[in-house]
Amino acid sequence: MVDGAAAPYESPAREALRAFGLDSARLQLIGISENVTFRADDDRSPQAYVLRLHRPGYHTVDELNSERVWLEALRGSGISVPTPVGAPDGRYFVPVEIDEEETRQVGLNRWAPGEIVGELLTAHDKSADATEPAEITEPFGQLGGLMAAMHNQAANWTPPSSFRRHRLDLDGLLGDAPFWGPFWENPVLDGRERDLLITARDHCRERLRRYGEPRRTFSMIHADLHLANLLTHNGQLSVIDFDDAGFGWHQYDIAVAMFHSRGTADFRAGRQAFLHSYRTVRPISDDDLALVPMFELIRGMAILGWRAQRPEVPWPDGQLEMFREGVVSGCERLLSGSTASA
Repeated sequence: MVDGAAAPYESPAREALRAFGLDSARLQLIGISENVTFRADDDRSPQAYVLRLHRPGYHTVDELNSERVWLEALRGSGISVPTPVGAPDGRYFVPVEIDEEETRQVGLNRWAPGEIVGELLTAHDKSADATEPAEITEPFGQLGGLMAAMHNQAANWTPPSSFRRHRLDLDGLLGDAPFWGPFWENPVLDGRERDLLITARDHCRERLRRYGEPRRTFSMIHADLHLANLLTHNGQLSVIDFDDAGFGWHQYDIAVAMFHSRGTADFRAGRQAFLHSYRTVRPISDDDLALVPMFELIRGMAILGWRAQRPEVPWPDGQLEMFREGVVSGCERLLSGSTASA
């Protein structure tokens, strides 16, 4: 049996399990957000699985299969990433009907053992003495080296001609219809703030237009690689959740890691450890790195766009207001010539 919140998805999930040859597997709900994710355990095998019902309208089957192709290429370069499992008929994604109006593609991966690094660090922050610095430098350093290795692979990799994935480029991040939605239209913003975000968007667009898409810093990226999408098991790190992966700037990838860890204790030391490890694996110039604060602001604006599109996803009380204030302050600093991070 599964959690009551997953009741509308249980029957479609079991239909997908049958297509993958796992008729008798037990289901356990992992999470409901953009995607609906279950763990599946089959008594006939010690191998557990992740069953993901992908959100409708986000990726086509060709785009989902292209994600699988990149995962295979990353594994070939020695990076630990999810391992997709095919159905007996050769498909890696099978469609299921949730109701008369909604169809979702379902994929199956092997369950990756381990603990989420971000959760371990949060638990440490809560349990540590207030005078004791958080142990952030090691995981952040590991993340920096791992991200650099992924950028090395992607920058030197030529996707097959059939490869299809979204672009987090000038239009994808800052166009009239950004990939994660028009952030300046989030109803949490007042008129002055909306105009401010539009002005900041135009400023960022012009700066990135001049910068271009140099091969040294533009390739496939994870686009959501922070400590909450990093597993550790027996000393090995694994990257999970490639749902947002697409073509984009490496600095955006770096900015995501920075953006989602700024509230962690001793973050400055963690940032230094990240950049040191990154540069040990992959060179990046000071001029290229100088764009990271602006990309941190762009990440904040993108989340405002995503939030407006996904109002049903719960946020803790007061968090959206604090988030809005941070993005607005970041835009003001950007336009005044100060640091651009939100």
